[in-house]
Amino acid sequence: MSPGARGAAAGALLLALAGCTSGPPVRGPAGTPAETIPVPARTSSDGLPPAARPSDAQLLALPDAVPQPEPRARLGNPPFYEVFGQRYTVLESSRGYVERGVASWYGPDFHGVRTSVGEPYDMYSMTAAHRTLPLPAYARVTNLRNGRSVVVRVNDRGPFKANRIIDLSYAAALKLDMVRDGTTLVEVQALEAEGPSPPAPPPSELYAQAGAFAQSENAERLRARLLGAGIGAVFVRSDSVGGRSLYRVRIGPVESVPAYDALVARLRELGVGSVSLVPN
Repeated sequence: MSPGARGAAAGALLLALAGCTSGPPVRGPAGTPAETIPVPARTSSDGLPPAARPSDAQLLALPDAVPQPEPRARLGNPPFYEVFGQRYTVLESSRGYVERGVASWYGPDFHGVRTSVGEPYDMYSMTAAHRTLPLPAYARVTNLRNGRSVVVRVNDRGPFKANRIIDLSYAAALKLDMVRDGTTLVEVQALEAEGPSPPAPPPSELYAQAGAFAQSENAERLRARLLGAGIGAVFVRSDSVGGRSLYRVRIGPVESVPAYDALVARLRELGVGSVSLVPN
């Protein structure tokens, strides 16, 4: 099992959202039955005989998921749910959703286990898990390190590891060339069923944004504090937003997932809890 799969193990835990009845409770809104999170039984492989297992060459030729109108799934879409003490609110719509962050992938241990919408997880299909998008949803995932892009159908909940924003199937991860590393920096953009898909963004330099201020003095104060704490490559970028200046404190460029994780951890130690991954 890859590091990405290990890091995404919680992605298949939300079988409660698929209607199971065992495991620790997930608190739902007042007056509604609590949903539960059973821990799925693990297996050592995908359970398929070698002859039935698709080759990587076949998976690389697999077409992307095609966005199409689908009703909101009966399972997996509570107004909110909690995992490991963290509350997640399910979005009313996927329209306009775009986020950059870290992607991981999950594979053999969960192959055939029910996803949050009740379908069996197929590591050889173009699917993904997300914490808050309504299920099912469609999204374009672009590897910002190499420009590769795929379209996946989101039918599961997860990942629940810090700094991760999406868990991909093995097939999707393979096409993005991230299987070996287990994680990569990505942009996730929700797609609508109608109309052509927007073009994938090109590879770009990425930065960690530690704050945005209306007053330049506040931005410079944070910059000085971070530099004093030993964090290098901190700068303030000034932008005009709605006719007013906004001063953004940024660090970078960020070269890798481990570097981003380490930077976020250090910033949290310094009391900077809201960090986002942005292009310059």
